[in-house]
This record gives sequence, C-alpha cells and structure tokens, in this order.
Amino acid sequence: MKIAVYTISGILASVAGIIITSRLFSAQPTAGDGYELDAIAAVVLGGTSLTGGKGKITGTIIGALIIGVLSNALNILDVSSYYQMMVKGAVILVAVLLDRKSK
Repeated sequence: MKIAVYTISGILASVAGIIITSRLFSAQPTAGDGYELDAIAAVVLGGTSLTGGKGKITGTIIGALIIGVLSNALNILDVSSYYQMMVKGAVILVAVLLDRKSK
C-alpha cells in the first residue's frame, strides 16, 4: 500500500510539474512556491483535522474550490502576493481554531 501511495504521489507530482511548465512556458525551480500552503488550506477547510483523524475527498474538493476562488479574487483585486499568503494563512488559522472549538 505504501509503495502504491508513493507511486501515485510521484505520478501526480510529475503531472503537476508538466501543467505548471506549460502555463509558464519555462521550467523554473521555484514555480511551485506557495502551493503547499494552498494544499494545506484546502484540506483544513475541507474538514480534516490537523491533529489527526479522517477526512473526506468531497470536503477537500470543496476546500480547494474555496481557496481557488479566494486566490482568484485576490488576483483580480490586484493584491500583492505577500498579502495573499497572509490572507491564506489567516484562513487556515480560523479553520483550525473552529476545528478545535468544535471538539
């Protein structure tokens, strides 16, 4: 099972690399900086606890859609990337605090 998970993870990481390279028309080693924050935010917004537990893929997809809409709105409003990271961090913080309060 562990080998299958690592294999699927590697394949999906390579697909993500191909997609980001095709969007930028160049291969930059720092092109994916900040995407790990988006992934964590999507999972936390989807209802998965950071302290362990189970989550559902539907919640993660909804969380990814929320983060995508938030990122798009901040880009449209011409907010600098520094402040975008701060907003996403605040969203994660609020989601974690709400998760802790519900327990």
